[in-house]
Amino acid sequence: MLYTTKSTTLLSGATRLTRMIHPSVSNMASSRLKYLSLGVLVFQTTSLVLTMRYSRTLQGDGPRYLASSAVVVAEFMKIITCLLLVFKEHSYSVRALSSILRQEIAHKPIETLKLAIPSGIYTLQNNLLYVALSNLDAATYQVTYQLKILTTALFSVSMLGRRLGVYQWLSLLILMAGVALVQWPSESPGAPEKEQLSAGSQFVGVAAVLVACFSSGFAGVYFEKILKETKQSVWVRNIQLGIFGLVFGLMGMFAYNGDRVQESGMFQGYNTITWIVVALQALGGLVIAAVIKYADNILKGFATSLSIILSTLISYFWLQDFDPSSVFFMGAVLVIVATFLYGYEGKPSPNPSRA
Repeated sequence: MLYTTKSTTLLSGATRLTRMIHPSVSNMASSRLKYLSLGVLVFQTTSLVLTMRYSRTLQGDGPRYLASSAVVVAEFMKIITCLLLVFKEHSYSVRALSSILRQEIAHKPIETLKLAIPSGIYTLQNNLLYVALSNLDAATYQVTYQLKILTTALFSVSMLGRRLGVYQWLSLLILMAGVALVQWPSESPGAPEKEQLSAGSQFVGVAAVLVACFSSGFAGVYFEKILKETKQSVWVRNIQLGIFGLVFGLMGMFAYNGDRVQESGMFQGYNTITWIVVALQALGGLVIAAVIKYADNILKGFATSLSIILSTLISYFWLQDFDPSSVFFMGAVLVIVATFLYGYEGKPSPNPSRA
């Protein structure tokens, strides 16, 4: 009896020790995943912007690749990657993978069709990013594109019923002021004619970024709403998005570049840099999904700010297509401050009607 009691006591102590150790190990693993996902996000965001800018404007002579084709290939790569992830989740079973695809996609046509709206908007947005970076330097694009924080917040309030805190509303005002300063026209006495010639392309680039910000905000909130209403895997949802994106992308490619595709094929102008751009674009959605799972708003703001700083420095010293003014720096600082401030209060207050 005494032996049993001692054994029970030892087992109880071991259980308590295990419970004490396991949270620590779990927290360490979670922390590593958090910072790893943020590091990958900084790398992906910065590399995509810089390589896309380089590939569209600075990589030399020869035919330029079709942006619409790059969007199609990126969607195809995203579908393949998500299929492999689902395959891995189900112990590398082909039967389980085919069963999941039948149950979640083929047998639920209404649920699948709901993804057509955000997928079409994302396809438009991806094409607009190529237009923007064909007409704007990487630093200006990066800062201006942070207006998606504003559009996402406004759509979250109107579509999800979220309530923003004082710091978040203040951050949105600071964000608008910062972007306005970044877009403030600066005088360049050394090359007035060049500046006049680039005014039209600057307008096209800014317009493309603004439309992309609105489309990103709406599609992101709409997709979040769908994810909350169903229990499907985020990878299955990304497969559904990718299928529609592939269809919409092909339609856009043949509608706008059909003659060029028939003449020289959809892979005309492709080189190593082009494939890197396509791979980074395909990786983007998966990285964001990981960041949403493991990171918080403040760390995401830190990653965004670091990406802006890196893009500015590399655009100035390496690409040499950017000459920042003091007004630009003021605007960039305001945007970075706004990005941090927006995540300061953490999660928005829940809607009382849902409590």
